[in-house]
Amino acid sequence: MSTEHENSLGRAASAYLRSARHQPIDWHEWGTEAFAKAERENKPVLLDIGAVWCHWCHVMDRESYENAATAEVINEHFIAVKVDRDERPDVDTRYQAAISTISGQGGWPLTAFLTPEGKPYFGGTYFPPDDRYGRPSFQRVLLTMADVFQNRRDEVEESAGGVMLAIEENESFSVPAGNPGAPLLDKLVASTVSQFDQKNGGFGSQPKFPNSGAIDLLIDAASRGGEFADQAGHVATVTLQKMAAGGIHDQLAGGFHRYSVDERWVVPHFEKMAYDNSELLKNYVHAFQSFGKPEFARVAKDILRWMDEWLSDREQGGFYASQDADDSLDDDGDYFTWTRAEAKAVLTAEEFAVAELYFNLRDVGDMHHNPQKNVLHLGEPVEAIARKLNRALDEVNETLAAATGKLYAARLQRKTPYVDKTIYTGWNGMCLTAYFEAARVLDLPEVRAFALRSLDRVLNAAWDPVEGLAHVVAYGEGGSAARVAGVLEDYGFLANAALDAWESTGELRYLTVAQAIADVMLARFYDAAGGGFFDTERMEGAPQPIGALSTRRKPLQDAPTPAGNSVAVTLLLRLAALTNRSDYGDRAQETLEAFAGVVEHFGLYAASYGLALRRAIESSVQICVVGDDTKARELEAAAVTGFAVNKSVIHLDRSRFHELPAALAETLPNLPQVEGSFAVVCKGNSCLPPVNHVDALVKAMMGS
Repeated sequence: MSTEHENSLGRAASAYLRSARHQPIDWHEWGTEAFAKAERENKPVLLDIGAVWCHWCHVMDRESYENAATAEVINEHFIAVKVDRDERPDVDTRYQAAISTISGQGGWPLTAFLTPEGKPYFGGTYFPPDDRYGRPSFQRVLLTMADVFQNRRDEVEESAGGVMLAIEENESFSVPAGNPGAPLLDKLVASTVSQFDQKNGGFGSQPKFPNSGAIDLLIDAASRGGEFADQAGHVATVTLQKMAAGGIHDQLAGGFHRYSVDERWVVPHFEKMAYDNSELLKNYVHAFQSFGKPEFARVAKDILRWMDEWLSDREQGGFYASQDADDSLDDDGDYFTWTRAEAKAVLTAEEFAVAELYFNLRDVGDMHHNPQKNVLHLGEPVEAIARKLNRALDEVNETLAAATGKLYAARLQRKTPYVDKTIYTGWNGMCLTAYFEAARVLDLPEVRAFALRSLDRVLNAAWDPVEGLAHVVAYGEGGSAARVAGVLEDYGFLANAALDAWESTGELRYLTVAQAIADVMLARFYDAAGGGFFDTERMEGAPQPIGALSTRRKPLQDAPTPAGNSVAVTLLLRLAALTNRSDYGDRAQETLEAFAGVVEHFGLYAASYGLALRRAIESSVQICVVGDDTKARELEAAAVTGFAVNKSVIHLDRSRFHELPAALAETLPNLPQVEGSFAVVCKGNSCLPPVNHVDALVKAMMGS
């Protein structure tokens, strides 16, 4: 294939689209121009949806889209449109639903055949270049779909109409039920616990995803007593320990891969995503808060280390999107894996003797393509290694630290998989919340400082009170593109992060912008007729959306990020507790009720709904720490002990009492004066007397 040819994707800003710029296909970006051309030329649209981190997307690129004969078929019979699912989640979610309706399949690459109006009439995921895996060759599918479109148009239109009707019914559903409460929450917790893998941790069998929302739901339940408390705590801690010990956890660089292909967490899909690591960071921080195990703090700091090194713009602030699984299609996890010979080449004999036992380095490893390759995962604990080698424990720990450092340094000499430096608004909101929580619980002021700088950058670049939020803050390739409107999750995650910043600093500007974002979210996304939030805004006078984008969607399922409706409810309940604005609480309650009749059927995939419901059921507990000295830091450390989703810790100084939100302004300035730093526990609309000793604060918290 000549590298001189460049199609129109050379002008794209997305890394995934740009990666296809030298393909011999006449690709178009998603937009009215491509579909108008399909209408003029009376051709169907071939839609490819993928991502830069997606291994099988690159496989299909190499096998089919870079093949001259296949490209000739596509260019002759179709208008080809390529979409980056990270850049356009609104397009992806709808066509995923459509193709799932047609074929029962979903995932990436998504391959869909559309009418010129954008209505899907056939599709699937990966199609091989020739007949194999029980699937027809891609060329055969292409020619068949072109023939069907030209010669059996009635069937095409009928099929497309049926698919559109199905996704409209499935994607915008809600089954209301009044006043959801503790019984529904208990059902969600019980359903989650029932899917626990007793042997390996996690939920269900392979492939295994972290299901971070479910872990947080259980950590919260564990702190409240009752029927499920002990079981919930057991499930959460075992799952976190098993994941931390597995190959899904990068034992050298820190951070977690996207999921495990086996039930033991050993062999991962090696891509690393911002959103997985943000949510797992919160999990380990919350587990440390509640259970006090140093191991959980260590893993949380390990995630921070990887995010700081690989996923952060240290100069300007902000978090990148993802790191690829591999450097090329010939590198099937080779960057991350080790043969015994490779490890021996960089370690002393003494270091290897410890590393082979600790990292489970065997002659027959874990990778199918090269059985000598091992995914580093924990084998024997250091105490057992010390006994086996007849060495002191401190000495073994020192040797292990040296070996780990050498292995990582050697790995850095390999060609590193691509990091997509695109900065997305919603994913940054998730990372910011995780950083604020980690900074507070683990006492890491530099982490808090980076989070504040990053939040300021995102707000400056993506937020406009008139335009609303943009979905993309900055593209990693340095290019620019037409503004992509923010989706519901962008609003919910970023506004929640702004509230976290206010709690951390007491600076009213962060509370003010959180409220402004929430007000625009309510105006543009809320369904006043049926309750709940749509995932995309519908602006008056806006052009008719293309194809399946006309479908209104109310996200309820965590897939895998927390669902937009749950995130919106969390935001509104937090604001209601601070501002005394009843409309925030009313819209939150209406949203919870809109899905209350169906949500229990989603089980652990509705965990974020469960967390939002918990916040609604329990009164808001706010612990205000006033002061900025050693005593204030001690009070704050005590205040954050024990994770509860309805608890917030707010750091203030007296000089900010004139700019408090309404709910706190009614109480805090009128409290009895206390010498030095102090803390106040507020629940609902009342506050307890101020305290200035840790023991007294703990007692007040237990009474709340």
